[in-house]
Amino acid sequence: MRKKIVCMFLALISAAMLAGCHGSKGMPEFGMPETFDDSRTYNITFWAKNDTNKVQSDIYKKAIADFTALYPNINVNLRLYTDYGKIYNDVITNISTHTTPNVCITYPDHIATYMRGINVVVPLDELAASPAYGLGGSDLRFDGPGSEEIIPEFLKECRLDDKLYALPFMRSTEALYINEDMVKDLGYEVPDVVTWDFVWDLSEKAMKKNADQTFAINGQKVLIPFIYKSTDNMMISQLRQLNAPYSTAEGDIEIFNDTTTDLLMTVADHARTGAFSTFKISSYPGNFLNAGQCIFAIDSTAGATWMGSDAPLSDIAEENKRSFTTVVRPIPQFDPDDPKMISQGPSVCVFNKEDPQEVLASWLFAQFLLTNDVQVAYSETEGYIPVTKKAQDSEEYKEYLSLSGTDSDHYDIKIDAATLLLDHMSDTFTTPVFSGSASLRDAAGALIENVAKASRRGMTVDEAYIAKTYEDVRSLYKLDAAGSLAAKKDNAQPLPFASKLLIVCLIVTWIVMGAVYAYSRFRKAKS
Repeated sequence: MRKKIVCMFLALISAAMLAGCHGSKGMPEFGMPETFDDSRTYNITFWAKNDTNKVQSDIYKKAIADFTALYPNINVNLRLYTDYGKIYNDVITNISTHTTPNVCITYPDHIATYMRGINVVVPLDELAASPAYGLGGSDLRFDGPGSEEIIPEFLKECRLDDKLYALPFMRSTEALYINEDMVKDLGYEVPDVVTWDFVWDLSEKAMKKNADQTFAINGQKVLIPFIYKSTDNMMISQLRQLNAPYSTAEGDIEIFNDTTTDLLMTVADHARTGAFSTFKISSYPGNFLNAGQCIFAIDSTAGATWMGSDAPLSDIAEENKRSFTTVVRPIPQFDPDDPKMISQGPSVCVFNKEDPQEVLASWLFAQFLLTNDVQVAYSETEGYIPVTKKAQDSEEYKEYLSLSGTDSDHYDIKIDAATLLLDHMSDTFTTPVFSGSASLRDAAGALIENVAKASRRGMTVDEAYIAKTYEDVRSLYKLDAAGSLAAKKDNAQPLPFASKLLIVCLIVTWIVMGAVYAYSRFRKAKS
């Protein structure tokens, strides 16, 4: 009887161990095939964002058609989104069911979270280095860029834990769009590099009103001199410009510091007077700028076609537009001699699958998105710039830049915004990427939003209020006060059910074995 019980539990342990090992693996680690099997048909999915821009979606469709003409055995199914957050949420949802897309346009912060799943995202180093199928590989059926032809700063942004997990697709930065006429009306000239003091000072000066309570600068009842679209970028950029702590590469949260407090107090001062607001509080800065109700509007260079009185795209009625001269400058700086601006823009990652050949087919398509035809065409839709030197140096792209201002396709503000980034690629920066870095970014923006709202409502914003805001934001975004504890917890892999079952079986087995042994000793002693 005793032997039967022991054997039964040993068998149960073995089964649980097999199940536990299978469940804990997640996806199998990708292994690079020696050759691409083009005798088979592959169906891959591509998730992308097009911002409801039909021209951009047509570029994706043309890229797919051109690619499948070269690789007729690879069918690419396009799924378009209007928001990167929705892509992120859908990927997270699909990881557990192994139904992630094959190729996805996303951000490194998001990839860091995807990587919490075991072998979910494919490291691209081995694929990129393949002599046949890597960047600029000999067996590619298209003229793709070599690794040395991708802008080094942009390629570096796609490295996480010293491994390449994505390819850059497009890059943008933020720009300061200025109503130059209003600046001159206030008695100033727009400098080449604008400082924060310059923006704050002129914004306050512009608040002067006429006797009828209209603003003297524009004769209207509405004026918000300074509006920032992305307040997370505002806080992050200011901290970087001041060389102040934000976070470490290991995920230690350092944003709650004295410099942050000083910056928030400044925001509170100018929000209280109405001189400063944000997109979340007031609406899109381009709408106010184009209506003559804003002097300084900060938005992405990728949104340049919405900025200025002659903007091809606009959300306001024609009769509400005002005619003025628009100039584009880098975002405000604390040190004009050492400008720093954030690098942003989508990247492309490849998801792991059971079939390595399917992954290789996906990699081929991801590379195709870096060809000149795709890069140049997409960059012409907004103030993006191509991520490869190959495309930037192409005659087609140079001609596009040279035609600035000739028609709506070559809107001068859009091209000025792109040129701004081309001239400042070495001045761009990115924030550390880790599991939880996306939450930290959201928290950075929430600090400014909370303080600005409170000030505009007439609340007292002092150090006590800001300390309470720190506490609230830590809790909301799960940022532990001691540092990266919350991020580290997020990064921990939960035990699969089979592994939990294994632990329970082991405990029960030892209990039963102990009971059997004790019973046998009791019987022996009794006899």
